[in-house]
Amino acid sequence: MNIIGGVIWHYWLAVPLVVVGVVSLIAALIGYLGKVSSTRYPKR
Repeated sequence: MNIIGGVIWHYWLAVPLVVVGVVSLIAALIGYLGKVSSTRYPKR
């Protein structure tokens, strides 16, 4: 029973890790694009 519980625990542990990874990737891309566009189109 412990082995089955371990497998299920790993699947539930993977879900928030994947969500945090995807959100971090999107945030990094948005931050990068914001930084690059701010140098191309400076505020007046």
